[in-house]
Amino acid sequence: MAENLTKQTFLERVFNYETNKEWKYEGNLPAVVDFWAPWCGPCRMVGPIVEELSREYKGKVNFFKVNTDEEQDVAGAFGIRSIPSLLFVPMEGQPKMAVGALPKEAFKEAIEKELLTPAS
Repeated sequence: MAENLTKQTFLERVFNYETNKEWKYEGNLPAVVDFWAPWCGPCRMVGPIVEELSREYKGKVNFFKVNTDEEQDVAGAFGIRSIPSLLFVPMEGQPKMAVGALPKEAFKEAIEKELLTPAS
């Protein structure tokens, strides 16, 4: 199951943007962060895909969800202007943002390429 994050848990588990100016990932596995809102149609299509992938990649990739209505600080820190926005967070290096509803296969490709393939 994807874990819903509040601002506090985001700061602890993903990135503490209040104390760090440079990106520093706080997690122990690569992650996907789904920025969404309950009223967003495309977000409702992405939600079940995120849940499926969270089961398929259990133990390899963490999946988090941030409700942009409730956690406007977090969304603002990442400049989220349209949702769904998906943040792919590798163990090393900079995260990458994808905007819009991705089909499951494109999602899997991005996870494999950005999160599970060792950087060359």
